Amino acid sequence: MKLTRSKIILGLLYTCLLWFITVFLIVPNLNAALSVFWQNGSFTMRAIDRVFNSERAVNSLRNSFLLAPILSITVGFVGVSLVFITEYFRIRGSKILRHGYMTTLIYGGIILVSGYRFLYGHGGFFTNTLAAIFANFNTGWFEGFWAVLFVMTFATTGNHMIFLRSAMRAVDFQTIEAAKNLGANQLTILRRVVLPVLTPSLLAVTTFTFLTGLGATSAPLLVGGRNFQTISPMIISFSRMQGSRDLAVFMAMILGLASLALIGILAQLEKRGYYLSVSKVKTNIIKQKINNPVLNILIHIYAYGLFLIYVAPVIAVIIFSFTDAPTIATGQLRLSSFTLENYINVFTNMRSLRPVLVSLMFSFSAALGAAILVVTVCRIITKFKNKVSTFIEYTLMIPWLLPNMLIALGLITTYNMPRWFMLNRVLTGSIFIMILGYLIIRIPFTLRITRAAFFAIDDALEDAAKNLGAKTLYTFFRVILPIILPTMLAVFALNFNGLLTEFDMSVLLYHPLQLPLGVQIQNLTIADTATADNTAITFVYAVMMMVISGLVLYVVYGRGTKLAHEDT
Repeated sequence: MKLTRSKIILGLLYTCLLWFITVFLIVPNLNAALSVFWQNGSFTMRAIDRVFNSERAVNSLRNSFLLAPILSITVGFVGVSLVFITEYFRIRGSKILRHGYMTTLIYGGIILVSGYRFLYGHGGFFTNTLAAIFANFNTGWFEGFWAVLFVMTFATTGNHMIFLRSAMRAVDFQTIEAAKNLGANQLTILRRVVLPVLTPSLLAVTTFTFLTGLGATSAPLLVGGRNFQTISPMIISFSRMQGSRDLAVFMAMILGLASLALIGILAQLEKRGYYLSVSKVKTNIIKQKINNPVLNILIHIYAYGLFLIYVAPVIAVIIFSFTDAPTIATGQLRLSSFTLENYINVFTNMRSLRPVLVSLMFSFSAALGAAILVVTVCRIITKFKNKVSTFIEYTLMIPWLLPNMLIALGLITTYNMPRWFMLNRVLTGSIFIMILGYLIIRIPFTLRITRAAFFAIDDALEDAAKNLGAKTLYTFFRVILPIILPTMLAVFALNFNGLLTEFDMSVLLYHPLQLPLGVQIQNLTIADTATADNTAITFVYAVMMMVISGLVLYVVYGRGTKLAHEDT
């Protein structure tokens, strides 16, 4: 077989990709699992015994498996109602409501939790107001299971606003009209016509929600209190003690096994394929008027009540970011309280500004790296369909099956010593391992979206370029890349925004001299250091992240495509 330049390049790409998959996706996770059961040269069940004999550990496991299914129900109910309010029913001010419901796309993670804590937590603005009205009001009311459930319910409906809204556009209005003509009422139409079309997307986002509940970190840390801590905070505690790191890995493995089981159940449900098919020639849905006047009023009240819940933390954070520390501590707004001092302190103090710059650098590098890696992979798996490309495609989905903390612990336990396949370099504690961790956790999402964009390309375009004498690389950069570029920019924007305040992986991989923003916010908001000055800095960080995330989304979606094409 004659070796050509293209075959040599393809062989090198295969080699590099297989090396990446082996040393960063397979070896670390296997090594982490091995570290639990193989210690000091012999098999041991020590980690299992210690976990199940620890009351704190058992309680955290119970709490996670309690939170996950209940969260799936509450988020599902709220998320579906948001989509119906903005896309299906004729609700006054639905455009304004939509923007309020979508604030979680630019205001999420640990920043969002800290905003809810400021409003409703001990010493919070809303709590102080209630305490002033009711003499015996419990100022510590917003703590524990219900506080975590409340925060996470309204923090994790973003997937519903992205994916279910897209699925709603697949509903055929002719089918709805036909059901009306047959005498079906609105409830029957929702149950028998609309919901079946949404079911595949609803199953997918419910899976994401369940996994989010299992791996909850920020909300339990900040508002869970002592009585409601989940698995992830316990993993963080154990991972910081050298003698208990195997316990952290074992608990992360429990999360991973639960994730695999849930994904397997979802796959079986999808194989049944009993969803209602719709007309091949669809007509766009026309918003439906709620016929019952009482129900119409109640749904409007519900819609605007949700709107207040979503926008209240955002508005409060923006307003109080411009006030002095005494105002933040007391929650009493006066005209003389407003100042730019908080912003001046952050922008002129490198110690305060550094976490923002570090997170921007890490997020940009990881999002760009994921985009380049996945575009290369998608080009290979769509152009060359063989066993090697299939293996690469499926193994790159490993991070989707495992919790972020297990991936982080795998990297830590594997690369805290020199490895020959990494040129004997120690990665733990370096900047590279943080960027690598960020990149790894964004690969599955990037791959799924980019792969779909590649398969949508008409092969005739590339064949025409070849017939005109264009080289392979020239064809890719001048024909293929411009077609997939809008999708890649959208994925880059979502990855970049999602990583800006990433916490679960950051808290395990960060270097003390390169503190990322998520960890910095957690340090500022823990009970021992949560002063008014620290809260002011947190608010400035929150506003900065909202502005940056909003600008990124506008640059990607606001020029030529609307946010409401509106897959985001």
